Amino acid sequence: MQGTKRVKNPGKQRKKLFNAPAHIRHKLMSAPLSRGLTASRGAKTLPVRKGDTILIKRGDNKGFEGKVSRVDLKAFHIYVEGLTREKVDGTNIFLPIHPSKVEIRNLNLDDKWRKKILERKQAPTKKVEKPIAKSAKKAKKAPTNEEKPVTVTPVEEAASIVAEEQAQKMITVEPSKKTTAKKTTKKAPTTKKTEKEEGPKSRANPKASEKTDGGQ
Repeated sequence: MQGTKRVKNPGKQRKKLFNAPAHIRHKLMSAPLSRGLTASRGAKTLPVRKGDTILIKRGDNKGFEGKVSRVDLKAFHIYVEGLTREKVDGTNIFLPIHPSKVEIRNLNLDDKWRKKILERKQAPTKKVEKPIAKSAKKAKKAPTNEEKPVTVTPVEEAASIVAEEQAQKMITVEPSKKTTAKKTTKKAPTTKKTEKEEGPKSRANPKASEKTDGGQ
């Protein structure tokens, strides 16, 4: 079935309205039901028909209640019994009212097709229930924000203890290395002094030996 497109041009909208077929015109003649009827019949709106009791809600004749005497589908107007005006020549004519300005107070149910429409609207809609198994699986998969208790195995406890002991050993070993390095640096200049002191003595000995050889 071909769908109807929305039209924004006002001229095209009027053309579409006044050239509408009878089944669409019938829907455009719908009016809201009163609260009592909506509660009892289960429908919110229905097309106005001859014999319905209506109450005018807007306009100059607001508050007037009466029976619908005629429905004009061509001009989209309804005429109510008792709502007339007098012309200049003295004749009385019915005042036309648009169905959107009225509220239906009582329905004319002489038509069997209208009864079927109300029965169809009043029938409760069946809700499709999903199987419980799928919903249970979804509940299991749903993430929970609750914090889970952390379980520590004895192997992990032992490994953590060993790691702490190794860290303590590393801390104790590092200062000992620093002290030994300082000691070695202090000993180094003493060896140099001894070499300097021994140097001139060793040089003096050969001269003394030469003198002794010359004396002889």
